[in-house]
Amino acid sequence: MSNSIDYGNMMHRAMRGLIAEVLSDVAVSGLPGDHHFFINFDTRHPDVAMADWLFDRYPQDMTIVVQEWFDNLVVGEDGFQITLNFGNTPEPISIPFDAIRTFVDPSVEFGLRFETQDGDAENEVVELPDIDLETLEEIADTPEPNKAKEADIVSLDSFRK
Repeated sequence: MSNSIDYGNMMHRAMRGLIAEVLSDVAVSGLPGDHHFFINFDTRHPDVAMADWLFDRYPQDMTIVVQEWFDNLVVGEDGFQITLNFGNTPEPISIPFDAIRTFVDPSVEFGLRFETQDGDAENEVVELPDIDLETLEEIADTPEPNKAKEADIVSLDSFRK
């Protein structure tokens, strides 16, 4: 038995479990009301699976938008799979929960951010007041796969007080 309680890892598992539960409900019932998600993840995680051209375009991290069109959402114990539309091309993506950096539902100003510093997981609940949805939704405007465009990077820090 350890000499201390590992609250950091316990919180980490609880927050990932919350995301898994939310996505499982959406897989069964669809997105209710105006809910939609911005999920940023580390594309360098060894268990991320997606098309090579997406890895080329997003070599470090990527933000996906789960909103109007998505298909084949399957949630497992360690992650989820989803098919999203990129420039009218459906592409399956597999994302382990451990690769997720941020999970945001701007419709209710809810967000989670996972940070790792010096190997220690530091997690926090992020309040998102006065979200500029236009700026966030620019992330969803992905160009055709064969057209080169520099990625727009939006820092969620700009939405915090």
